[in-house]
Amino acid sequence: MPAPEAVLVLNSGSSSIKFGLFEIAASDPILLCKGQLDEHEDKPRLVVKSTAGEDLFETRRDAADADGGHLFTDVLAFIEDRFGQGCLRAVGHRIVHGGPDHSGPVALTDEVTAKLEALTPLAPLHQPRCLAPVRTISAIRPALTQIACFDTAFHHGLAPPASRFAIPGRFETRGVRRYGFHGLSFEYVARRLAEIAPELAAKRTVIAHLGNGASLCALRDGSSVDTTMGLTPLDGLVMGTRCGTIDPGVLLYLQQHERMSVEEVQHLLYHQSGLLGVSGLSADMRTLLASREPAAREAVDLFTFRAAQAIAMMATTLGGLDCLVFTGGIGEHAGEIRGAIGERLAWLGVCIDAAANAAARERINDGDSALEVLVIPTNEELTIARHCASVLRAMGAQADKTVS
Repeated sequence: MPAPEAVLVLNSGSSSIKFGLFEIAASDPILLCKGQLDEHEDKPRLVVKSTAGEDLFETRRDAADADGGHLFTDVLAFIEDRFGQGCLRAVGHRIVHGGPDHSGPVALTDEVTAKLEALTPLAPLHQPRCLAPVRTISAIRPALTQIACFDTAFHHGLAPPASRFAIPGRFETRGVRRYGFHGLSFEYVARRLAEIAPELAAKRTVIAHLGNGASLCALRDGSSVDTTMGLTPLDGLVMGTRCGTIDPGVLLYLQQHERMSVEEVQHLLYHQSGLLGVSGLSADMRTLLASREPAAREAVDLFTFRAAQAIAMMATTLGGLDCLVFTGGIGEHAGEIRGAIGERLAWLGVCIDAAANAAARERINDGDSALEVLVIPTNEELTIARHCASVLRAMGAQADKTVS
């Protein structure tokens, strides 16, 4: 049996990397296996599972070995041993910030990678983590094609006034504008919504990607017209450890009167704020929902308040609202959060069916609701695999044209 043509998709988080291996010969990529490179522990661990969740492979490495790329070597060796030599066509990466130049996926070269590294100040928590595997794989497999897929690309068409800050225009010409993030998730959910509810595809829709990172996207005819994150992934909603929207005067106060350095303020806003900062307990919504501490309830209350407030803001951009979609770790699994946001939006006509919400059904609005309310699990890895397949086809076509 011939080896499948496959792409390895890497989705880098703050301390782990989720990955999936997809066959790309079919009309739509097919997941072959999935796994995680987990760096939480003293000895980083690689786990590979089947699509049914069965363990296929597991290994640990010393931290120094993991930093040297040995875990990536283990991943590539497992793929070739199980699926055949030469099956891997490319590695696809989720890159958080694409800046003003990237409206779609691109094959990574040294020049492109250097330009993406230069965007690190716009996503200091994420960009280095996304690019580290690119450098590692280039070192151990220099001939292997690598492809960047951007969280900002789905929002690339944002136009004034939604794309602008109220600062002098000379800064906008230098790239200081609203970019938006979570685009790979929003792209998947928008496509999935069109598949399961074609009648809603052209409707005024807000997708709420709620998780440790959280943002909203306003869709018109399936395209992004507004979003809650801006220049960086720090803006917008309350998140696990990120503050979201904040009065700029607070930052001036912290520097001028609390004598905090720029680095200290950055660490505070990215790592010590959000749900963790308000509760003083945890950044994990599950922990907060299970807690009886008043501070935990205060953090949850602020999260749902700000989410509902921002959904209303997106409705203003759209000139109304027909459909609300929940996705992301919290959006998909925390019925209490969906219900609380729905209650705050009752004035907009949102009515959530309690039983459907508790069961996390696909549609959770009741018959009296003026809006359709859905829960759609996201799949960023599949979106990346689709983009990689498209890039590889284009590269193949270009190669054929050059030969002919």
